[in-house]
Amino acid sequence: MRRCAPLALRANRPVRDSDPVKIHVLPSGPIQTIGYLLTEPALGAAVLVDAPGGIMAKIRPLLEKENCRLTELWLTHGHWDHMQDGAAVKRETGCLVRAHRADQPLIETPEIMEGFMGQRLGLEGVKVDAWVEAGERIEALGRAFEVRHVPGHCPGNVLFYQAEAKVALVGDALFNSGVGRWDLPGGSFEILEQSIRGQIYTLPDETVVLPGHGERTTVGAEKETNPYVAAVVP
Repeated sequence: MRRCAPLALRANRPVRDSDPVKIHVLPSGPIQTIGYLLTEPALGAAVLVDAPGGIMAKIRPLLEKENCRLTELWLTHGHWDHMQDGAAVKRETGCLVRAHRADQPLIETPEIMEGFMGQRLGLEGVKVDAWVEAGERIEALGRAFEVRHVPGHCPGNVLFYQAEAKVALVGDALFNSGVGRWDLPGGSFEILEQSIRGQIYTLPDETVVLPGHGERTTVGAEKETNPYVAAVVP
């Protein structure tokens, strides 16, 4: 299983050319949800995108090896498999947590999701420090990341886009040859379709899409072949 993707984020003015941001791909938890650890050794800082179960045990040695401190945790949305280890990560690292307010009930009161999942998951709520908004620019690791709101799978699903690197971390909005399920409370295929066409397919075709499950893809590939959402309305 690959633990570190061969990707690097390049800023307009790199902190140090020999030390680009690395993206560590870390499938974790009972359904192998992917957490992405972005590390910048030159700054001694790191950002984690999503916190599936058991992710803290995986990022701890990486942070130590690269001499980085986890400064922020970004949740793409509030479904249990993406925030299961969030409280533990925040408790151990003291990181700032960002998410979209539309998913506040799921993130901070996860028993709600246990209710419609029909099973006890033993989840601990995560205290969010900063609510992100569509169009917001987050400055982190010496780079700027754009927030795009992509509801449909979940009311608060967002993606984080780094323009210079042409990388988008999209949560469960779009997969390689698939899309996120829309049959859970708060889901809607019509809204998801609009989100994908309006917020993901408008990114450059060469943009690498890093989803919450499965293999990476590109915007161009999904516009051409995705069986659920065509690039143009028929």
